Amino acid sequence: MPLPSPLPSAFLSPSLHLSEDMAATDGSNLLAALSEEELAGLRAVSGTRRIPAGSLVFRQGDHHEGIFIILSGRVRIFYTGPVGREITLAYWSPGNFIGGPEMFGGSQHMWSGIAIRQTEVMAVRGTDLRRLIERSSRLGLAMVDAMVHKGKCMSALIHMLGTRSASERLARLLVLMGEMDGRRHEGGIAIGRSLTQEDLARMVGSTRQWVGSTLDKFRRTGLVEVTPNRILIRDEVGLRHFTQ
Repeated sequence: MPLPSPLPSAFLSPSLHLSEDMAATDGSNLLAALSEEELAGLRAVSGTRRIPAGSLVFRQGDHHEGIFIILSGRVRIFYTGPVGREITLAYWSPGNFIGGPEMFGGSQHMWSGIAIRQTEVMAVRGTDLRRLIERSSRLGLAMVDAMVHKGKCMSALIHMLGTRSASERLARLLVLMGEMDGRRHEGGIAIGRSLTQEDLARMVGSTRQWVGSTLDKFRRTGLVEVTPNRILIRDEVGLRHFTQ
């Protein structure tokens, strides 16, 4: 199956995760860093999989065989605790690889990945990836850059969880979503991504009931407007001030 041409980084939808800084969410387009010859070599040892919305790409605890590079769609990465509670680590977009941090396989997946819309991924076995990196310094550097990006994202998440209240995390998440793909109009900023209150709760480390009551507090103070289909940021300055 032909490999889609790498998307320029400027045209990639940013990945979504908790962060103090919008710049930290800028995507890392692994494929764009490779030459046509290197892409062909990667394609030759990889398999392309189409993952229906709602299906797992990989499962926490399963044997780890390698990585997956997102070609289209979006994947939610999440960790499940001992009692079944989930926390969302990130929503990764095309150009990013998932399935780390163990790139070369041989262990167990530390978290799970699920397609939130129809998604296409390139599956690369760890043994094949290692051989390609040994022959291509450009691929090795691209993987290092991608791992640096992942490390920054996870560090940003840890900082937010450890230093911010749940209310501040929710406010910051709404600001980020508005910055990424919100639609500005006279009434405010309509958040483009359709995340449920349960989705928001899994990102900020709380419960759906708490998110609902906190959004209602934000509504009463004029910060947001909440309908069954969308969240509208009414007072962007006020919401940013709340996070500070």
